[in-house]
Amino acid sequence: MQSLRRLLFLVCATAGFGLSGPASGHAGEPVDVALVLAVDVSRSMSPGELEIQRHGYAEAIRSPEVVAAIEQGAYGRIAVAMYEWAADFSQNEIFGWTLIESGEDAERVAELILAAPGYGRNRTSISGAIRKGVEVLEASPYDGFRRVIDISGDGPNNQGERVVSARDEAIAKRIVINGLPLMTRGGAGYGFNIAELDAYYRDCVIGGPGSFLVPVTEWEQFPEAVRRKLVQEIGGMDPGLLPVMKAQTHGAAEGEPVDCEIGEKIWQQRQWMFDAR
Repeated sequence: MQSLRRLLFLVCATAGFGLSGPASGHAGEPVDVALVLAVDVSRSMSPGELEIQRHGYAEAIRSPEVVAAIEQGAYGRIAVAMYEWAADFSQNEIFGWTLIESGEDAERVAELILAAPGYGRNRTSISGAIRKGVEVLEASPYDGFRRVIDISGDGPNNQGERVVSARDEAIAKRIVINGLPLMTRGGAGYGFNIAELDAYYRDCVIGGPGSFLVPVTEWEQFPEAVRRKLVQEIGGMDPGLLPVMKAQTHGAAEGEPVDCEIGEKIWQQRQWMFDAR
């Protein structure tokens, strides 16, 4: 591994990048992956669930498994940014681009996640979350060997641009989108969700080379799901995750087409109830 890193150093130096220390963050600094964490905070989730989600990300990032995956990369470092999202006009930055190459760095990022205030917002625009992720990646001061948007969410797109359009444009920019569909029950807007959310994410949300999803059916699974997902995104290792082509669809037959506009249709039918999200 050390010899590979020395080789990469020489290649990057020849190309004019220059590898500097972790605090510099100058334009073009190479990292193994530039990772955007896009976290759903729509009101279909209860305050307790939002708290579980926040702690799950913090514990995953500072876990020994994730730190080891980072250290074993060709460059031994990744860049991460995180924001919460709901409607297409509602995204809240938790932290901007931050370099992680040690356990200490990971601990600092975990503290940033835990310190940020969190609250639910109206509507669910996965397309808006993807657009925001593309914007964040294109403004990154780091040169990621891979560029990834990691989207968690508990319902289909029901506001803003159609999700397939946003996904396809991101993929065209060589950005990979992975998914963490939260197939749980709770929150004021649960009636706007769908049972086969994993199939929806598989067919309508994720995409790009090696893209995958990890379904969460119980909140107790969440911390472990995030940790294992990050290990695969960072190190390209498969710690027993369910790959996209084998995603369990909980009722939808394998190969059965998914309506990628189901969220918009449900909203049109039920919006008279209340402005749930």
